[in-house]
Amino acid sequence: MNTADTLTVPLYRAAHGRTGDKGNRSNISVIAWHPALWPLLVEQVTPEAVAARFALRQPSRVQRHLLPRLAAMNFVLDEVLDGGVNDALNLDAHGKSLSYLLLGLPIRVPADLQQHLAGPAQD
Repeated sequence: MNTADTLTVPLYRAAHGRTGDKGNRSNISVIAWHPALWPLLVEQVTPEAVAARFALRQPSRVQRHLLPRLAAMNFVLDEVLDGGVNDALNLDAHGKSLSYLLLGLPIRVPADLQQHLAGPAQD
């Protein structure tokens, strides 16, 4: 990818998310706004990138499940909710609030895909 022809944007410009939590596990789905963005998401929103994004929460494991027919992926993060929603002293440890952390992940979008991004043309 030629960096002169790319734009760096937060993930929420290319995808939206759905979340859930159970015990001390959070799952975060990332769904492309447009199918043309799907290969870009697969390439850049990796388990390693997600683990690095959540490093302060110290997940014991990050799994990614690809759903190409939906242009979506689901991440399962273990041991990331401070003991679980009912045990955590931190009220913002729920899976729903953690999706915003992931959707802020910077991604690089080539010029020919930028018309598929959501939001304003300039960040």
